[in-house]
Amino acid sequence: MSINIQPLGDRVLVKLLEEKEQVKGGIIIPDAAKEKSQEATVVAVGPGKRDEHGQRLAMDVAVGDHVLISKYGGTEVKHNDEKYTLLRQDDVLAIFK
Repeated sequence: MSINIQPLGDRVLVKLLEEKEQVKGGIIIPDAAKEKSQEATVVAVGPGKRDEHGQRLAMDVAVGDHVLISKYGGTEVKHNDEKYTLLRQDDVLAIFK
């Protein structure tokens, strides 16, 4: 997947994974009432933030990683009719192996 958005600093651009809709008892939950998915795929990664000496700190995530993100972190971005979330590396909680 090629995208022309380059995050800056320690920011990460992710695409949320669609949750499978499970209906119990025939009740359909509208999209507005559903919780935001916390699983995502990393689409782009910034170069990393700088320490107090001006050296770049390495990023812990890479493009293609399947990650767990903070529920309320990040900013939603729409580009070419696709929805992405831009967040700081600190909002990435885990990497699925």
